[in-house]
Amino acid sequence: MRSLRKWLYGKPTDGVFTFQGGTMASQASKKNAQERRAQIEKMRAEQARLERKRKVYFGVGAGVLVLALVAGLIALALSKKNNNTPAAQTNTTPNALAQTWDGLTGQTVDGVSAQTQEQLAYHIHAHLAIYVNGKQKLVPAGIGIVKPWTTEQLQDGSQFVDGGKQLYYLHTHDSSGVLHVESPTTKEYTLGQIFAEWNQPLSTGQVGPASGTVITYVNGQKYTGNPSDIKLTPHEVIQLDVGQDVAFQPYAFASGL
Repeated sequence: MRSLRKWLYGKPTDGVFTFQGGTMASQASKKNAQERRAQIEKMRAEQARLERKRKVYFGVGAGVLVLALVAGLIALALSKKNNNTPAAQTNTTPNALAQTWDGLTGQTVDGVSAQTQEQLAYHIHAHLAIYVNGKQKLVPAGIGIVKPWTTEQLQDGSQFVDGGKQLYYLHTHDSSGVLHVESPTTKEYTLGQIFAEWNQPLSTGQVGPASGTVITYVNGQKYTGNPSDIKLTPHEVIQLDVGQDVAFQPYAFASGL
């Protein structure tokens, strides 16, 4: 009986018996609690590590996205800048006898000067049509206008040159064949002078790059002299036929010209 009591209650201490089974349960609970706390701390540490990793990835991804957006904006800006850069302009009049000359810098050409603004003290218009072996060749836009140009596209897809760095007193704005004489003084100008601004030859045997017999009409009448000597007068209609005689084609000037 005494042995059973000792096993059940353990060794008495100061007259107080300690329940041994309860002590063992308490120690087990304490151990389990410690293990749970350790597991919780481990889980928290793992979660914190994953959170830091996620933030790092997110930061890197956001940085890459920002860089991509910045690069895209820069590329767009450069694209727009390049599209608007005058230096990128080219002479693009289809079916032109010859494209405009890029050698104009404002220097006097065959007695014709240039200024930064149009001079309207003497303002007239003439028209030039050119046929080579029976086929019409256009007079390009921009003759006598120094680049960079200010341009716009017309409804028919052709180019209109509004202005440029400088404008010579003789020039063309489009490919209609209309020759603009805009001078600070009343003065006689010739067809040969606008060909000089075009940097193309003009004679009885050659019109620009086209060689052959040149038949000239002025206001419907044949002109027998050198076409470069033709004086430009208001609403004068000039036609140059190279190699084949084409019946004179009248021209109606637009209202206001």
